[in-house]
Parts: sequence; structure tokens; C-alpha cells
Amino acid sequence: MSEELCRKLGYHFNNPKILKTALTHCSSDDNNNERLEFLGDSIVNFIVAEMLYQQFPHAQEGDLSRWRATLINRDALGNLARQFQLGRYLFLGPGELKSGGGERLSILSCAMEAIIGAIYLDGGFAVARECVLRWYAPLLQSLSFSTNHKDPKTKLQEYLQSLHVPLPTYSVESVEGESHQQTFVVSCCVEGMSQKALGKGTSRRRAEQEAAELMLGIVKDEFK
Repeated sequence: MSEELCRKLGYHFNNPKILKTALTHCSSDDNNNERLEFLGDSIVNFIVAEMLYQQFPHAQEGDLSRWRATLINRDALGNLARQFQLGRYLFLGPGELKSGGGERLSILSCAMEAIIGAIYLDGGFAVARECVLRWYAPLLQSLSFSTNHKDPKTKLQEYLQSLHVPLPTYSVESVEGESHQQTFVVSCCVEGMSQKALGKGTSRRRAEQEAAELMLGIVKDEFK
């Protein structure tokens, strides 16, 4: 099955063990993909940032940041993983298998980042860059740089402004793990609403984006 996945990815691993680690969820084994996910997150952020910088030489920093957030988030990475049917190859614990974890965007997106980290370690940066650019080419071509692709924090802020509701506040609820492998839990609160949204990510920024996305759904349900 690993050969089948390698054909889909367009990359064949010199060390099959690192591919297995990249596909192993923390619910399945202590030797899991969390460290590779941490590495892959930084690599894909840099490659996509460079790609946008080169392709849009006149774009402002704010636009570049917004476009990068559109291309690198749980949904984008999770949908990319689904194109490779990555869920079929994941090693999951019994609980995650039973609950359909192989199709969950949060698990798929983390596994996709772990794959990128694994390719970098196995083949070097140039190879990882070539893979990411190839995978992202259709997304970049189809991306309409409009208000529909603003990051979740911007969309939440603008939606609240349209309702004349105070802007949201974000607070770090907890930081777990070692300094090189931290997981942030951030809450998003909106004045006048009893419910708060909790986002989780490998950086404070990613946790805030997830919390904002969840809060946007809560606010829309409240005011529809």
C-alpha cells in the first residue's frame, strides 16, 4: 500500500520507515507523526510564502498573508490529503478508527504536514519544494483572490462589524508539550454571547484561526 501512496504523491521514499511514521496518528503509537507535523508545518508555510512572493511581486504584505492563510489551513491541507486518499493509509487507534478519524479534516491536515516533513528529511528541501509546488499548482490557479478567501479572523471581524457587535477577543487557554512541539489552545469570545469557541493548533496563529472559524459559525447561527 505504501507503493500505491507513493505513486499518488509522486515521490518514492528512500526510507519507508519515515513514511510509516508520517502516517501514524498519536492514538495508534507513541512513535507518531506529531514531530513530523511540526516540521512540515514550517516547511509548507515557507514554500507557499515564497511561491506567493514570487508570483505576485506587487502584492502587499497583508494580501500575501491572507492568501497564504487561505492555502495553508486545516480545510486546504485536509482536502489535499483527500485527493491522495490519505485516510486509507493512516495508522489510527481503535477509537479513531471507530469514529471515522480517517476522514476527519483535522487528522488529515496534520498527516499531510507530516508527509511534507517526511519528504524533506528523506529527500531534502529541493525535493519537498518540488512536491509542494506541484500539489499546490491547481489550487493556486483556481484561487480567486477575493473577499471570499479572507482568513477566518478577518471574516469574523467583518461580519461582527456588519452587525455592529464589538470585535472578538482571543485568549490562550493552555500551551501543551515541549518547547519544540507545542500545542496551543485559544479561546475566541464575542461580547454578549455566552458560548466561546476553542481552537487548537501547532502555533497561536493557527489556533486563533480555528477558533475564529468556529465562532463565525456560532455567530451566524445566533443572528440568522
